[in-house]
Amino acid sequence: MDNEERLAVFIDYENLALGAREHLGGMQFDFGPIADALAVRGRVVVRRAYADWSYFDEDRRALTRHQVELIEMPQRMGASRKNAADIKMVVDTIEMAFERDYISTFVMCTGDSDFSPLVHKLRELNKRVIGVGVELSTSRLLPAACDEFLFYDRLEGVDVPDEEPRPKATRSRGARRRSVAGAPEAVPPGDGGKQEPVEPDKAGAVSSGRKRKVKETPPPEPAEVAVVDEDAEEPAGEPPTMEVRVAQTLKDLQASSSDSVTASMLKRTLVRKDPTFSESDYGFRTFGEFIRFLADRGFVVLSEGPSKGDPEISLPEAGDADAAFALLRSVVQGSGGSAALSGLKNAVRKERPDFSEKALGYRGFLQFAKAAQDSGAVSLAWDDAADDYLVTAL
Repeated sequence: MDNEERLAVFIDYENLALGAREHLGGMQFDFGPIADALAVRGRVVVRRAYADWSYFDEDRRALTRHQVELIEMPQRMGASRKNAADIKMVVDTIEMAFERDYISTFVMCTGDSDFSPLVHKLRELNKRVIGVGVELSTSRLLPAACDEFLFYDRLEGVDVPDEEPRPKATRSRGARRRSVAGAPEAVPPGDGGKQEPVEPDKAGAVSSGRKRKVKETPPPEPAEVAVVDEDAEEPAGEPPTMEVRVAQTLKDLQASSSDSVTASMLKRTLVRKDPTFSESDYGFRTFGEFIRFLADRGFVVLSEGPSKGDPEISLPEAGDADAAFALLRSVVQGSGGSAALSGLKNAVRKERPDFSEKALGYRGFLQFAKAAQDSGAVSLAWDDAADDYLVTAL
């Protein structure tokens, strides 16, 4: 742990939330994909978000679940308070740079070019700087100033709404099922200039531009439930299985580090993403037994590591876009020759857990499916009855 990077995250929440709403089809900003991306880069010791939270009432709960400290900066006192959140964020960042020597990396979550001088000063103080911003609302000056810049809409887990009609996602209280395919059943345990604040609606939250519908969902069957989170609100659909989560984490670790990835490094990163992670939840006594199970089924590749009992772990060769198109066609054929687009990505990942359309250069799964159609692997047709695309193998 002494050699790990220590990260401090500072979030200009108004810039990111309004950027996502205006440039990503009205979607609500989610800190989760950023937390996952940073987990592979080091240990996050500080998470702070700055805003007038009366404008973002609905967002507070989600940020609190990610252990983000909310810094309240009221802006209703007049125009003189317009940049109060920015100023407070800069002051706190500089103070921490001088007083917390153990923090080696500062993560500035904003697309505002006004923060460029701060980034230059941090690098002058020998601090590494990672920027995060919505692509279309990020100033071109800011990424060049950082050591690394992550565009929010390109992160794994950010599903940007497509311009064409697609099923409306519903959110409901429910249970999350943890599983490993074939595993023994576990015992249940633009310019980044500041944008003017938007007046809240009657409920006190910023309108996302979409009408929300409350949909009753039946309780899950007892046999399907391994872990129940009473307070969690999950998108409809199956959560990723553990082999998918391992593959995504391993792929991020390989991309962010030139060193080989060991089993111990992988487990530390999985625990950063989910502090409740335990291989015993999936029916395994040790993490080594768990990864050997995945290796036996071709999900990962193990080789001799620097120490006994800590093997190096990597992903099998993934192939190119043509191989991914062939995989999609094979999955559709296995579903009877045609399948609805929604849920098809999960089916593809059951066959190849490390699959990611973003790694192939596609912004979303629909765009990937259209490229597969252009290649002659599948065909797409809109089905009014299902309110979804129907994908057919060719």
